Amino acid sequence: MVFPILSPDPNSDVSVKYLNYPIYLGGNRGRGQVYPDGKKSNNNVYNAPASGVIKQITTGADNAITVTIEKSDGSSISEIIPAGPTLLVSEGQKVVADQPLTNNPNVGGFGQAETEIVLQNPARVQGLILFFTTVALAQIFLVLKKKQFEKVQLAEMNF
Repeated sequence: MVFPILSPDPNSDVSVKYLNYPIYLGGNRGRGQVYPDGKKSNNNVYNAPASGVIKQITTGADNAITVTIEKSDGSSISEIIPAGPTLLVSEGQKVVADQPLTNNPNVGGFGQAETEIVLQNPARVQGLILFFTTVALAQIFLVLKKKQFEKVQLAEMNF
């Protein structure tokens, strides 16, 4: 699950500090829903509608996957899988009727996740970049000064 989060602004709310903040998320994934028109949601296992060989797998503009199965009598049948489920089959693979084409998204928990966000002051990041740039330039100038000193020493030796 992905949610956009607007981080709090420590300049407008004094109780917020530039620290790590944990985020706990739990969501009902809506196990095995069917839409009112009878189509499956993307929380279902998609099965092969017939036995045969997978001839073509294409991805549409809306990231929906179309799996074309050629049956033994030469006719073709297509199964449209919406974006979300992971495809388990590949082109050229033999399938039997009702064999799963996608993984089962209903396996494994309630849909819980734990992560953290790090609030970072933009001025601190800009200051760090400026510091790194200054150190890099100082290193370059020290190397150039060393080379200049070595040239002077070499000139003094050959008189």
